[in-house]
Amino acid sequence: MKVGILAGGLGTRLSEETIVKPKPMVEIGGKPILWHIMKSYASYGFTEFVVALGYKGEYIKDYFINYRYHSHSLTINLQKGEVIVRNGDCEDWIIHLLDTGLETQTGGRVKQISKFIGNEPFMLTYGDGVSNLNIKELVNFHQDHKKIATITAVRPPARFGEIEFNGNQVIKFQEKPQIGEGWINGGFFVFEPNVSDYIEDDNTVFEQGPLERLSTDGQLMAYKHADFWRCMDTLRDVRLLNDLWETNSAPWKI
Repeated sequence: MKVGILAGGLGTRLSEETIVKPKPMVEIGGKPILWHIMKSYASYGFTEFVVALGYKGEYIKDYFINYRYHSHSLTINLQKGEVIVRNGDCEDWIIHLLDTGLETQTGGRVKQISKFIGNEPFMLTYGDGVSNLNIKELVNFHQDHKKIATITAVRPPARFGEIEFNGNQVIKFQEKPQIGEGWINGGFFVFEPNVSDYIEDDNTVFEQGPLERLSTDGQLMAYKHADFWRCMDTLRDVRLLNDLWETNSAPWKI
């Protein structure tokens, strides 16, 4: 099963970084968050990716075109123009980089990914979120219920600590707990190919009309993931994810 990744947005809430690079290329532990996402899928055996490009898509193209050169020792014959990669072990991935348009909305990018993949189920996620989700179990869940779409529901961490009182006495303090009942869209979808029938054109916002209609039609199921999930929206998120990686406590590192 192929994996679609939405990597074309402007990333305006992270403008400190995205003014020079697309959001999926912001680095965590010296590697783009896009690489971390792909590593997660690859650890479960899913190694063919369809990446929907838009804003500064050439940055992502350059990264993967030169990936082996930047990751290994080289011998260069300047006169012959030959480059030999030394110690050339590398990820066994196939990566399709689709130019899906600068102004295209998420629905349009999903439709283009689906058209490229053809008449087969596929997975999809955003290019800015990491999780310790068991992707094999997600796929099995989707295959068992036989509906068109599966969404992964997550409970994001609260921004601040939670305090419970008895009068003025603190009886419970919990630093940044997960929100108890607030399930949200965490990405990590699985779709049947006819999901594209719910998307009108490039101007369609996938999270609005298509997902709403799938839900109304009884064709949207949720896989609940109550463990680690984090979306990289702000510099604060970038610092947190880097701290987790550098202290060897990143839950998504498998």
